[in-house]
Amino acid sequence: MILKLSLILLLFFPLLATAQTARVLTVATEPDAYVWIDDVAYGKTDSRGKITFRTFAVGTHKLKIRALGFKEVTQTLLPSQKGEIKIGLVRTTDEAELAFQNGELETDKTKSVELYQKAIKLRPNFPDAFIGLARQQAALSDTDDALISIRAARKLRPAFALASAVEGRIYKDDGEYEKAIAAFKRAITEGKGIQPEAYTGLGLLFKERAEGFASEGDTDSEIENYLLAAAELRKAVQQLLGAPDAIIIYQMLGDCYERAGKWADAIKIYEECLKIFPDVNEAEMFRSFIVQAKKRLNGER
Repeated sequence: MILKLSLILLLFFPLLATAQTARVLTVATEPDAYVWIDDVAYGKTDSRGKITFRTFAVGTHKLKIRALGFKEVTQTLLPSQKGEIKIGLVRTTDEAELAFQNGELETDKTKSVELYQKAIKLRPNFPDAFIGLARQQAALSDTDDALISIRAARKLRPAFALASAVEGRIYKDDGEYEKAIAAFKRAITEGKGIQPEAYTGLGLLFKERAEGFASEGDTDSEIENYLLAAAELRKAVQQLLGAPDAIIIYQMLGDCYERAGKWADAIKIYEECLKIFPDVNEAEMFRSFIVQAKKRLNGER
């Protein structure tokens, strides 16, 4: 079932003025290439090799492009860059790189693990492969090995924010909340404040805690944790501006506000999402949420 997407939060994280914090950018490269900005997946290029970001935060960012059979490219996006950026990719015969790329694309988790392990065997100094391996091991409930893979990634790349974020997710899913919080906070520090996966993980953790307090009838703790969840999800969605993953975060964020009885905040969040993503499949659902939230704000049922 699809989830429906505080005074404290708004004091510190006001709603984004998207007209002032966005720019249009088109990346032109190989067809069917995957594109990340600041390690956040933004989608895949079309048959012409192009992808356009219409809500893209200002500032300096890291752009990463990966296409099957080509060497991965990472470059810095400067605040002044806009319009179309052409990035050429070079074909690769590196077996470790190809095994890693196939591991990323493989939908069978067991086969994906085998491909990551092959990549690591061919190239022991491959931190990204260890991260991919850890994610799949965790998905297969192989928590101990997943944590071993995380430690290997961190040994190869100290202060690896993504490794700490994935570690936090592993601990959260295993119910070790305090270890998860410590890992997520470390990821945020290592990422110098930019780590939407860690903020999302913290938000989900507090949301789960809120749901637990709700089942126990502890309303005060329930509301407190929903607002803590909203604070973290708000930070995540600000950093995911324009990324497809932001839609589900908006949904969860609005849901946290609704469950905390913060109807006006929920309405603002849903309206902001529609402003950034006016044509997504979920648009009608968000409009319905707004209608229902306005009724509750006015005391209607």
